[in-house]
Amino acid sequence: MIYIVRHGQTDYNVEGRYGGRIDTPLNEVGLSQAKEIHEKLKDIKFDYVFSSPLSRAITTAKIICDNDIITDERIIERSNGALEGKLKSEIDVFPDFNDPNETRYNIENITDFRKRIFDFFKEIKDNYKGKNVLVVTHAGIGIYARCFFEGEPADGNYMSYKIGNCEVLTYNND
Repeated sequence: MIYIVRHGQTDYNVEGRYGGRIDTPLNEVGLSQAKEIHEKLKDIKFDYVFSSPLSRAITTAKIICDNDIITDERIIERSNGALEGKLKSEIDVFPDFNDPNETRYNIENITDFRKRIFDFFKEIKDNYKGKNVLVVTHAGIGIYARCFFEGEPADGNYMSYKIGNCEVLTYNND
């Protein structure tokens, strides 16, 4: 099975700030959420654990299990460019995050973002069949992981695919 977990809560999540590549740590709620997921998944023996290189994901992975953690840049959060650290209320003109031609604020191109996510999960499916694989990552990665495994959202609403802090998605890997 493939287990995909979004990192625990950070202060940026609570404040409604754009995170992206800023390395914000888990807050107390996030640490507690990770401990809850540890309890939920404690009977699963993970053969491999992959994490985004950002500390909020690595910390979550370390709390969930004692395995060695393999960091992979392909599952780091999308770069939000000049938006990172800003409150949504501070933005006058919102970019269209799903438009492949969007260049405002120097956000990471959606086509490139999706490609790296799909490449990562294709590699996991091809090379880790029958293994229990934990992947600890971010909200944006979770959206397109769901697209990879479940297909595009029927109504085109990608935000409906967003997973909450420490939410777990599971997919068969046989």
